[in-house]
Amino acid sequence: MKLSVVIPVYNEKNTILELLSRVRDVDLTKEIIVVDDFSTDGTREILKTLPPSDDLKVILQPQNGGKGAALRTGFTAVSGDIVVIQDADLEYDPAEYVNLIQPILANKADVVFGSRFLGGPHRVHLFWHYVGNWMLTTLSNMITDLNLTDMETCYKAFRAEILKKVTFRENRFGFEPEFTAKVGKARYRIYEVPISYSGRDYSEGKKIGWKDGVAAIYFILKYGFFD
Repeated sequence: MKLSVVIPVYNEKNTILELLSRVRDVDLTKEIIVVDDFSTDGTREILKTLPPSDDLKVILQPQNGGKGAALRTGFTAVSGDIVVIQDADLEYDPAEYVNLIQPILANKADVVFGSRFLGGPHRVHLFWHYVGNWMLTTLSNMITDLNLTDMETCYKAFRAEILKKVTFRENRFGFEPEFTAKVGKARYRIYEVPISYSGRDYSEGKKIGWKDGVAAIYFILKYGFFD
């Protein structure tokens, strides 16, 4: 079994090297696919200086397209059996890959969501962010007839073969509701597992805001009813 870790990156110069070190420390056969989404803070230059390595692919986007666009680019380079999506901001712990992919390895699941709200340790902050996440997950569940606790989680693991059967289109954070709606409609076996979460606040570089939440409602409705 080979794991493909796809990492979309935008302006994470302070965390990208530490994140790569943590991913490499995971004792699994894996490839690391980093897609820089036209960073302007020096992240791109850091990635350019990394020495060639068999386990690392660095792809530089020609322009900023958003998380979804970076993921689609990364997906084209996948050669593993299972894909894990990893943000570059250290909010999610790569040491939990083993637990995340276990339901797939046990042939119980095709897709696994790592939930921040199933009891794992997490930093306590941003109440309204939590409320917004709950509202979006609830709306998504009402439409998809799933019972997820964390639709917006970064940690999504899935069989790589799904990429041959499902087409993703959204460029930015609309990827999350699009992914959820499409794997739900396709009747893939979906599991959730608890994960830890060390969330950042906006002064520390958190990028998603209320406008993304409003947009997410549109995408939940779009992919739930019309696509």
